Amino acid sequence: MSELIQKDVADLSEEEARAELEHLAAAIAAADIAYHQNDAPEITDAAYDALKRRNDAIEEAFPELVRQDSPTGRVGAAPAEGFAKVRHGAPMLSLAKAYTDQDVVDFIERGQRFFQRDEGLELAFTAEPKIDGLSASLRYENGVFVQGATRGNGSVGEDITANLRTIGDIPERLAGSGWPEVIEIRGEVYMTYAEFQALKARSAASGGQDYVNPRNTAAGSLRQKDPAITASRNLRFFAYAWGLASGEPAASQYEAVQKFAEWGFAISPLMVRATSADELIAHYRLIEAQRASLGYDIDGVVYKVDQIELQKRWGFVTGEPRWAIAHKFPAEQATSVIRKIDIQVGRTGTLAPVARLEPVSVGGVVVENVTLHNEDYIKGLDSNGLPIREGIDIRVGDSVLVQRAGDVIPQIVSVVLDKRPADAVPYEFPHTCPVCGSPATREVNDKTGKEDSRRRCTGELSCPAQAVEGLRHFVSRGALDIEGLGAENIELFFAKDLVHNPAEIFTLHERRAEVQAALAERREEQARARELASGKVRKNVRSAESRNFEGLDKLFSAIDARREPELDRFIFALGIRHIGETTAAALARTFGTMDELIRVGKQVAASEDAMAVFPSVDGIGGTVVEALADFFGNERNEAVLAALLAQVRPRPYVINVAADSAIAGKTVVFTGSLEKMTRSEAKAMAERLGAKVAGSVSAKTDILVAGPGAGSKLKTAQEHGVEVISEDEWFERVGRS
Repeated sequence: MSELIQKDVADLSEEEARAELEHLAAAIAAADIAYHQNDAPEITDAAYDALKRRNDAIEEAFPELVRQDSPTGRVGAAPAEGFAKVRHGAPMLSLAKAYTDQDVVDFIERGQRFFQRDEGLELAFTAEPKIDGLSASLRYENGVFVQGATRGNGSVGEDITANLRTIGDIPERLAGSGWPEVIEIRGEVYMTYAEFQALKARSAASGGQDYVNPRNTAAGSLRQKDPAITASRNLRFFAYAWGLASGEPAASQYEAVQKFAEWGFAISPLMVRATSADELIAHYRLIEAQRASLGYDIDGVVYKVDQIELQKRWGFVTGEPRWAIAHKFPAEQATSVIRKIDIQVGRTGTLAPVARLEPVSVGGVVVENVTLHNEDYIKGLDSNGLPIREGIDIRVGDSVLVQRAGDVIPQIVSVVLDKRPADAVPYEFPHTCPVCGSPATREVNDKTGKEDSRRRCTGELSCPAQAVEGLRHFVSRGALDIEGLGAENIELFFAKDLVHNPAEIFTLHERRAEVQAALAERREEQARARELASGKVRKNVRSAESRNFEGLDKLFSAIDARREPELDRFIFALGIRHIGETTAAALARTFGTMDELIRVGKQVAASEDAMAVFPSVDGIGGTVVEALADFFGNERNEAVLAALLAQVRPRPYVINVAADSAIAGKTVVFTGSLEKMTRSEAKAMAERLGAKVAGSVSAKTDILVAGPGAGSKLKTAQEHGVEVISEDEWFERVGRS
């Protein structure tokens, strides 16, 4: 799969950088939720890493644009609903990735350069398999297991103590001696191939669900509400690290892990200590050769600096330790045949082509579907219209080489051209939505003159294919945030013809009996599944039904509580393309009421020159204006929005500025390394107090808040006579200690 060619960061305008950061924040957050919370990865590890690197590069070049929801420093996804939250004593960080031998050499050389002043120092490393499971942290106090949690977002995880207690590899009490009074043991929960196949057989015999792979199955098993179900899955655990500890378990990584074995934990028998890149890579090759015979999934080898003191000295970069890296295995491959190409429609109307393959086993998983990304990808072109795959297009009937990148996401590597059928014809991508019949268009970037790589349905709120995802977005936390109306209930109510559009959410109480019946039917199905898995018979059904009626009343109350939403939340909830939370807030501040935004939106939609009609708004350019024109110019959207506004009344946007604010009306610039607040927090604070935050210093700047490492902006401020204050002076100025 070819990476899209992107504009160099140095060539980005501020508007382009802002738009791309918004897109990256959303894409990375969605990938985090898919992998860490839903246990269903949607993109490859390499693609995910590329998104993170691009985000970091843009933030470094445009520090004033760092978003409040920036993925920098975030690990994983927010803890899933349904479990109590646990704050880790020390963050559970992710690892940097190596994909080639040269990446490993570079890692070793970085370490050698960092410690080059330590004469006679022999830098040692550990190498061990990277288990493909679910990370967990186990807290022991005085040798007794007291609490266990998932990684979650790296800082806060889910309390799954009861389920972890069912795993035989996790001791209730530590054996041996020498363990600290308090220690968080970190490791990986996984499922063996044998247990996975046994579970699939049991499930098939009882007419239950199918299971895709051991990693997702282990993660789902660990999140069961009934620990008996978890116990029936025979999960395993390898210990390999520690978090918070009242004392270091040993002076080196290798010795510490050996201590874990003495305390009663299972550890990898393939862990070794090495002193050079050649030794590490040789061990990688050995583990790779043994991979198929291990009996459980691994997806690479992890290298760590062995000496704990050196780990502390080398330290961390955002979200990752500098002293560790994961050397990933290349994807496994197999050949299959494309039987047909289907088109799926997502929340934003994207027409996503999917190849339906002749089933083929790749890395132990049967692959039948592969994404084809977009129209140009099928034609064999990249985003600039240049050939990829040597210009070879993809056709129904083609034999293709398939791999699971990162051992997760299936993708087509190449077309086996000499096996192409004589009657195979180029694929004609549809120009209308296959679901609602609305035109499907490719937007043109006014600045570059290039078409967007994706074709989108223009039906928006009225397109059934977009409806479920749109409804899920509408009630999500950043939008209307309706408690109790999560993704699962939205899907259920849509499937039962109870909710088709946002307005019908607010009339659900009129269909109370149908809602109750739908919820009861789902509970019954879930209970039967639990019985089949655990062999236990339910009790106290009557009291459970009583509690469920109470829950329904709470749901209706939560819906009613959102009948007067904040204007910026309401705009964001509509799911208009290119309008994230930041842009929605800018629109709310500019227009003040929904009526005024609709009025201007209709004017823009009716104008041949949308930008000439739309008022100048800082941070909003042609892409957003065109999206507003498309949305308000669609008659179907107009009807859906009118029905919604008959049920809700978005509150006018009011900027509350403290009467005694010392910075109201002033232009403020932040520079350097802020130590008491993030840059996004600083910007939000200043705007809340009535100031305007700028990204560069000019003669119009009133205040420059300079942290350590302030550079050219400080010099410019001094040249223009701009007042320069420290971060502490800033807090004194705004009245906060």
